[in-house]
Amino acid sequence: MLVLYETAAGYALFKLVNDGKLTKPEELYKDFESAEKANEAVKLKAFKKFENTTDALAAVTGIVEGKMPKNLKKFLESEISEKEMKKEKLVISDPKLGSSINKKLGINVLSDSTVQDLYRGIREQFESLVSGLSHADLSAMSLGLSHSLSRYKLKFSPDKVDTMIVQAIALLDDLDKELNTYAMRVKEWYGWHFPEMTKIIVDNLAYAKVVKAIGFRTNAHAVDMSDVLPEELEIEVKEAAEISMGTEISDEDLENIFALCDQVINITEYRSQLYEYLKNRMHAIAPNLTSLVGELVGARLISHAGSLMNLSKQPASTIQILGAEKALFRALKTKHNTPKYGLIYHASLIGQAAPKNKAKVARMLAAKSALCLRVDALGESESNEVGVDGRQKIEARIQTLEGRVLAKANKDTSAKNQTKFTLNKTQQYSESADVVMADAEPVKRKREEDEESEEAAEEEPKKKKEKKEKKEKKEKKDKKEKKDKKEKKEKKEKKNKD
Repeated sequence: MLVLYETAAGYALFKLVNDGKLTKPEELYKDFESAEKANEAVKLKAFKKFENTTDALAAVTGIVEGKMPKNLKKFLESEISEKEMKKEKLVISDPKLGSSINKKLGINVLSDSTVQDLYRGIREQFESLVSGLSHADLSAMSLGLSHSLSRYKLKFSPDKVDTMIVQAIALLDDLDKELNTYAMRVKEWYGWHFPEMTKIIVDNLAYAKVVKAIGFRTNAHAVDMSDVLPEELEIEVKEAAEISMGTEISDEDLENIFALCDQVINITEYRSQLYEYLKNRMHAIAPNLTSLVGELVGARLISHAGSLMNLSKQPASTIQILGAEKALFRALKTKHNTPKYGLIYHASLIGQAAPKNKAKVARMLAAKSALCLRVDALGESESNEVGVDGRQKIEARIQTLEGRVLAKANKDTSAKNQTKFTLNKTQQYSESADVVMADAEPVKRKREEDEESEEAAEEEPKKKKEKKEKKEKKEKKDKKEKKDKKEKKEKKEKKNKD
């Protein structure tokens, strides 16, 4: 009986000396307690070393997938003759690989649970069974091959490290918060000296630069601010400085305000630099998602999920409400309507849609995003065709929705309301229909009597109802009066006793 043993170094083919030992697998460990006993139990027939890491990776990939690699087929055909293939049995650890070898080579294969103890024994004494392979060499080969196999499985690329995106978007959000705080503090601080400028200049960066350029408001008329502000705003600031109602400040106050302005300018410049870095990273890692929802929304989705791979595993329904978990669970708890969108709401495509169509567009965008994410995470191409195509389809759908609404609003419905014209034939004169006035009078009186009797019949139940209501009101009033009298009497009695 032959035993095939695969290692990171190569293929080894052993000959089992006593085939009957496999009938008692629980006692096999005794034959591999020492190197001498192991060499007596199995003999090395052949060993084929892998030429390089690529060769080893190709072999291991095939074995993992349950397919027989080409180099293994050549090795077995060269070492096992045709007669041996008909007579001998080949022991293999993996049942899938065993069935593949059996189909292609026609050799009898044994790959059930009884062979695991045999493989465990060979693994323990492998260095003594195969000469020329040290423990350090085997460990290094195993480590290198495992890394190569992991890269192959995950299609790993050092450019596709989404951790950088997660950190960059988190830092960008922190910078925005800090920048708003610092800018607000500059406006409040300098506003004591020149309050009118806060309403004139809205942009934080421009405000900080103007404060640095002017200093004291009395210097405003002599300072050239054309590099920072447009001409109209510059004239407005200078005019406001002449009639400002602000308080006076010292040189020391101004120095501290300048230091804070420097912080605002530096943080704003760093933020723009970080945004460019994030933009380039997103185009490299997730080009399709970026084309569909934009850099910031895409980065926030990846950051919320933890990684691009985790996000690509999510269904479209989850991507749609990602970021609105608290609202979702609150709605489920209180049995209200669940949220229709989360972080994806900030995408430009949803902003284009009308308020009542936003939910539909969000659902479509989430579905297309799920496709784009899977292409970005698992696909080998670096193009953004899927994202661009998805965006065009959603834009066309938005136009259809908006157009349909407009068509309904402007549609002429007058044609529907028109009735078909029918020509009524004129009736011929009938003498029998003529009635003499004397004959008609009794009929008229009879009609009037009938109408009077009907009116009387209708009024009777009304009168009865009114009488009943009056009676009920009177009874209630009497009861109330009796109760009040009783209470007054009781109060008087209590007072007399006291």
